[in-house]
Amino acid sequence: MLKTPWTTQYALALWRQETALLPECPGVYFFLDAAGDILYIGKATSLRDRVRSYFSGDIFETRGPKIVLMLERAETIAYRESDSVLEALLLESRLIKEYQPMYNTDEKDDKSFNHVVITDEDFPRVLVVRGRDFAQGKFCDPVRKIFGPFPAGTALREVMKIVRRIFPFRDTCEPGSGQACFSAQIGLCPGVCVNTLSAREYRKSIHRIELFFEGKKQTLVKSIERDMHHEALALRFEEAARLKRQLFALSHIQDVSLVKDDLKEMKPHRIEAYDVAHLSGEETVGVMTVIERGRPSKDAYRQFVLRGEHGGNDLSALEEVLTRRFGHPEWVFPEIVVVDGSLVQQGVAKRVLDAFGLSIPILGVVKNARHQPDHLIGPLGLQKRFESEALLANAEAHRFALALHRKRRRQALLS
Repeated sequence: MLKTPWTTQYALALWRQETALLPECPGVYFFLDAAGDILYIGKATSLRDRVRSYFSGDIFETRGPKIVLMLERAETIAYRESDSVLEALLLESRLIKEYQPMYNTDEKDDKSFNHVVITDEDFPRVLVVRGRDFAQGKFCDPVRKIFGPFPAGTALREVMKIVRRIFPFRDTCEPGSGQACFSAQIGLCPGVCVNTLSAREYRKSIHRIELFFEGKKQTLVKSIERDMHHEALALRFEEAARLKRQLFALSHIQDVSLVKDDLKEMKPHRIEAYDVAHLSGEETVGVMTVIERGRPSKDAYRQFVLRGEHGGNDLSALEEVLTRRFGHPEWVFPEIVVVDGSLVQQGVAKRVLDAFGLSIPILGVVKNARHQPDHLIGPLGLQKRFESEALLANAEAHRFALALHRKRRRQALLS
């Protein structure tokens, strides 16, 4: 917890200095008044960057008069770290509902926002329901648990995608119908429609979803570890492996899509660019370069000696590079992807990202006849705000790819 009076211009400078002590990790932050009452709760991709943004010179324009009034009353900053942006979003929702801070007025309106509902059935469904549907009696199904409200509908949809990949659940299919629903076919429903598991087994999975939304991650992890060891002792290795994958997914939550809201207010933490190089289809290589906070992060660069027979096809080579890169969930995922080319290359990148269930904005660097950057394509807001970082990432990728290709050619000649 950080404490300082909010009374003079010096105090403002002191606040700015103390924000340097905040960690650069996801979490939830609190502004408190002199009595220790919570005035405002927010979530952050980077606690340090987000809290610092409150002390910029254009705070009135960027945050509005309500937040300016809140800052005039605030005397203490507190924070709580989380393992991912996803968990920060869930924690923010729970705490706003519990404490009802004065300056989180928008988020206190349950009727306007979405809730996650778990129905009370033998095979519970997990649904997203608007608050007004409860108020108007449009949703009448028996309810086991409700989580929310969640003000950001887009962010909640991304949360549900991530959670469902870790813990598949039923939403619309009919248990025991004998026909696998589409979600079951792609691994997002555990197959209650074709009786692949009992009601008791399914409810155990639902209970794990509840623990996750309640913020009881350590309890959840211990539960999965216990069951994994039990299955291994019983020689049910396939089930033990499935539980091991769940544990890995919980420890490596990739929630870059939830970071996009923060891109509006600060430099993205990580931009990645990709390029390929070859000579008439020979010695084809691909690279990944990384720009973090506006600067090259060369320790994170990666090289790919391509395995496929691409025959000079840059598109298939790019697809292999992207597929191999995003096959490494242990590498930090980017918040913006940059590809060298136009709509065709952008389409290749989107196809690969979709296959991995990722929603990451893509910028394309279109070149002129002299192979120099002409303009960007992609989300207009990102083009304008991050043009210099995207062009730097692209230039680094081009330079790095050529250097690797020349090295491979020299090695081939010498051998």
